[in-house]
Amino acid sequence: MHDRICAQCCGEQREVTLDCPSECPYLQQARQHEKPREPEGELPQEMFPAIKLREDFLLRHEPLMAGVLQTLGKIAQGDRGLRDRELIAAMANMVRSYQTLIGSGLVYQEAVPNPAQEAIISTLTRLFEEFRGVERQHLGYTTLKDRDVLEALVFTLRLAHLHTSGRPLARGFIDFLHERFPDAQAAVSGDGESGGRIIMP
Repeated sequence: MHDRICAQCCGEQREVTLDCPSECPYLQQARQHEKPREPEGELPQEMFPAIKLREDFLLRHEPLMAGVLQTLGKIAQGDRGLRDRELIAAMANMVRSYQTLIGSGLVYQEAVPNPAQEAIISTLTRLFEEFRGVERQHLGYTTLKDRDVLEALVFTLRLAHLHTSGRPLARGFIDFLHERFPDAQAAVSGDGESGGRIIMP
């Protein structure tokens, strides 16, 4: 706003009508004192509780998860207008598509409401295709199954819900990604960049 506001307006309109910069000390302080979003009991429907993640999922797919999280961080760095809700909506769209693919064998993609979500879906889809390509190149075959991709998306989606405030302009999950991957050396590089795109062990 480039102006002074009262504490009440800051508290009520933070990430609702006020597009708070990530470096704002009041935003950072508020995040430290906010009630944790970890669900008690059953997971809410937006976290796809019916999909059970296997206990050894992270151990078996650490390179894949690093690639997904770094890629999302890179996408967010390239689009400063991106919000948590758009990342979450795009991943939820992909989860439903993979549920259909695994359950019925049908390739079905829901219509996406905006170009930002479409770009996220396209980039993640390309990441999974390239990951399989690198596996074939190094192993002669691919071990990454559609079920693995589904679990990776669900894990990331749940992580996003835990790190966002849920407000319309929230960027808590995006800031979490930037903190964990400050260099944002994403698995999928931008146009014209060279070098490997997939993080392999």
